Amino acid sequence: MNKQLPIEFIFQLFSLIIAIILVHALYVSIVRPNAAAILEEQAIQINANPDYVPERSAYVVIRDFEQEACFILALWAMSLMGYKAMHTLREKRVLQLDLVPLNQGTSILPEDTREYSRPIQALPEVQQGYLLPRALLTALHRFRSTRNIQDVSSSIRAVCESEAERLDSELSMIRYIAWAIPSIGFLGTVRGIGQALGQAHKAVQGDIAGVTQSLGVAFNSTFVALLISIIIMFLLHQLQLAQEKLALDAEEYCDVRLVRHLQT
Repeated sequence: MNKQLPIEFIFQLFSLIIAIILVHALYVSIVRPNAAAILEEQAIQINANPDYVPERSAYVVIRDFEQEACFILALWAMSLMGYKAMHTLREKRVLQLDLVPLNQGTSILPEDTREYSRPIQALPEVQQGYLLPRALLTALHRFRSTRNIQDVSSSIRAVCESEAERLDSELSMIRYIAWAIPSIGFLGTVRGIGQALGQAHKAVQGDIAGVTQSLGVAFNSTFVALLISIIIMFLLHQLQLAQEKLALDAEEYCDVRLVRHLQT
C-alpha cells in the first residue's frame, strides 16, 4: 500500500500534464483556426445577405478557454478512472483463483490454518496486498487464535467494509473534478454576460454583433460543461459500482470457500 501511493501520485501528475498538452495542441492547431475561419465566413455572409441564418458549428461552440479547461479536466478524470478500473479488474481476476483448495466435504480445523495460509502467502507481493488475499489471511489467523467462527465472519466483513470505504475515499479527486467542470462552465457564463453588458451601448446604437457573440460564449460554455459533466458522472458511478461489487464478491468468496468449511 505504501509503495503504491507514490506511483499513483506520479500517474496523476503526469496524466494531468499530458492532458493539458494534448488538449491545448488540438485547440491551437485545429479548433481555434477552424472556429475563426467559420466566424469570418459567417460575418461575410451576414453582410452580404441580411436574411442569412448562420449554422451552429461544433468548433465555434467549443472554442473558448472555459471549454478547453473542461476538456482538460475531463481527460484527466478519465485517465484517473481508467487507472482505478484497471486495478479493480486485476483484483477481480484474483477471485477466479482457488486460494483455499478444498475437496468436497473437507473441514478446516484451527490446527490446519497454517497449511491453508501457505498458498496465499506464496502469491506475488503485489497480489498479497489485494482485498481477497488479505481477507482470507485475516480470517485464517483469527480462526487459529480465537477458534470462533462468528469472530472469523466479523473479521472478514470488517476487512471488506474497510476496503470499500478506502476505495470510496480515493474517488474524492474525481468527484472534485466532476464538480469543477460545471463550475468552470458557469464562470464562462458570467464572463460572457459581463462582456455582453459591457457592449450594451453598442446594442442601443443598433450594433448587436458584439452582444450576441458574448452571449454565445456564455451559453456555449455552460452547454459544453454540463454535457461533459454528465459523461464523467456516468463513468464515475460505473467505477464506484464495480468497486462496491468487488468488496461484496470478496466477502461472498470468503463465506463460500472458507467460512462454511470451518469447524471447531
